[in-house]
Amino acid sequence: MKFYARALALAGIAAIAACSSASNQTLPSGAAAALPQIAGNAIEVPPNTRAMCNYVPRPGEVRCYSLMRTDIPQREGVQPNVAGYGPPDLEAAYHLPHGAKNGKGQTVGVVIWYDDPNAESDVGVYRQQFGLPVCTTKNKCFKKVNEQGKKSPLPRADANASGEISLDLDMASAICPNCKIVLVEANGPFDNDLNTAEDTAVRLGADAVNNSWGGGEEGATNSHFDHPGTMIVASSGDSGYGAQQPCSYATVVCVGGTTLQRGTGTRGWTETSWRGAGSGCSARVPKPAWQTDTGCTMRSEADVSAVANPSTGVAVYDTYGSHGWVVFGGTSVASPITAGIFALAKNAKKQNYGQNLWKAGGTAKFWDITGGLSNGTCPPQYPYICTPGVGYDGVTGWGTPNGIKAY
Repeated sequence: MKFYARALALAGIAAIAACSSASNQTLPSGAAAALPQIAGNAIEVPPNTRAMCNYVPRPGEVRCYSLMRTDIPQREGVQPNVAGYGPPDLEAAYHLPHGAKNGKGQTVGVVIWYDDPNAESDVGVYRQQFGLPVCTTKNKCFKKVNEQGKKSPLPRADANASGEISLDLDMASAICPNCKIVLVEANGPFDNDLNTAEDTAVRLGADAVNNSWGGGEEGATNSHFDHPGTMIVASSGDSGYGAQQPCSYATVVCVGGTTLQRGTGTRGWTETSWRGAGSGCSARVPKPAWQTDTGCTMRSEADVSAVANPSTGVAVYDTYGSHGWVVFGGTSVASPITAGIFALAKNAKKQNYGQNLWKAGGTAKFWDITGGLSNGTCPPQYPYICTPGVGYDGVTGWGTPNGIKAY
């Protein structure tokens, strides 16, 4: 399939190009200035953007981390061009393999709450748009179940959740098109339901499980997010500095966010930190032995990162909460990208939580993100948790993937 580029004017934020490996995208250097303002665990959503879960979670409750652009014309069905980054762009930016055998036999699990009735058909349109292999219930590539692992009854349908579900499924497809997908829909955004759903995703064979959501820290450990041999991945949040769970569990790979733009040089892309991306020094989780930073004496987050800025967002197809093609940002983008890369690498059973990532930190296996804006004000003993710089920092972790070797 041939992809075409189309430039769109974005009111007061940036210009975002159509998804195409051959497209030209340019953004003003000040694009990051229009990102959400930090206010504890709440976010002040920028103009022309809608947070799918714009509330502060109560104890025992979580929220998703997806931000949808509202100034992008929505069209249904396969189109000659669509706005936002697509699979060819992400492959090029992160030097990912795309052979017929890459990711074959692997399964990406997606855990979220409520039901998207159009999940399977929508991801089918996304994959058709970009020439990806068919993935359906019929060919045993796609499976949708409730938190107990059964096909019915499914939880109630929800328009906001459908956007998050479409985003997660599309990113898993973009990064690992040969992977199977299991979507586990919990009854609600509550700890008990999501703990059950997490175990179900692992039980049904997921090699990597994505969690594009989080809430406040509640404990040092959680056995439901500790599954040796399965990579559990979570978003760091969209409200800047402040540790989140499940991201801060030492058994979870915590994923921060960046601003990704086309550029010059060998890579052809530039990345900076995204001010909205979450980071933190845990108040509850002891520092795992494999973390080597010394300022934060507890668990540091994030570990790695990927694109998350909604002004340089990704193409998503959703027809239950939206009307077709939309553009999404938030660390809800970065997390399923990372889960997909773990599956693409086909090495989950040999991983030890985030240990191998930290062993690879500081090498050419990552794009080190050294520039961009801070995401808040950290205590003087660990300013790097809030501010990007050479080597490890909390906002972007060790950086973004340069191929799959670190994974």
